[in-house]
Amino acid sequence: MGDRKKARDEEFQSFVVGRWPRLMRTAFLLTGEQHAAEDLVQSTLEQVYVAWRRVGSADDPEAYVRRVMINAHARKHRRRLKEFLAPKDDSGLVREVADTGDRMSQADDRGALLKALAQLPARQREAVVLRYWEDLTETQTAEAMGCSVGTVKSNAAKGIAKLRAIPGLAETVTQGGRK
Repeated sequence: MGDRKKARDEEFQSFVVGRWPRLMRTAFLLTGEQHAAEDLVQSTLEQVYVAWRRVGSADDPEAYVRRVMINAHARKHRRRLKEFLAPKDDSGLVREVADTGDRMSQADDRGALLKALAQLPARQREAVVLRYWEDLTETQTAEAMGCSVGTVKSNAAKGIAKLRAIPGLAETVTQGGRK
C-alpha cells in the first residue's frame, strides 16, 4: 500500500514540476495578478491531488487539470471578485517571462496586450487565452470551458474583435490570431 502511494505521489510531483510554468501562465492570464494566479494554481493542484488516481489515469491529465482551473476561476468570477490584469502599482510583482516558443512573446508591447485583455468579459478572455495563448483546438477549449464549440467560436471571435478595435493593438492581434 505504501509503495503505491509513494509512486502516485512521485507521479503527481513529476506532473506538477513539468506543467508548473504553463499552469502559472494560464492562471496569470485568467486572473491578471501574480498572487491570484499562484493561489488559483495552488487550489487547483490541491483538488487534483485528492483525485490524482483518477486524474493520472485520464486520457489527458493536463486537460483535466485545466478544466478544474477554469471552473475554479469561473466560481470566483461568479462571486464578482474584481480582477486586474494591470495593477496600478506593480513594482513588487514578478514579471511573467514568456516561453521561448510562445508566439505572444513576439508582441512589441505585452503590457498593452494584457491591459486590453483585462477589458474583455471573463468568458471572452477565457476563450482567447485558451485558443491563442494555450493554442488549444476549439474542441479542447470547449471541454476546458464546459461549453459548446459554437460558444467558444463566438466568444473568441467577439474577444478578438474587441482587441482589434483597440488602436495600435490590431497588428499584434492579427499576427497572433488565426485566420
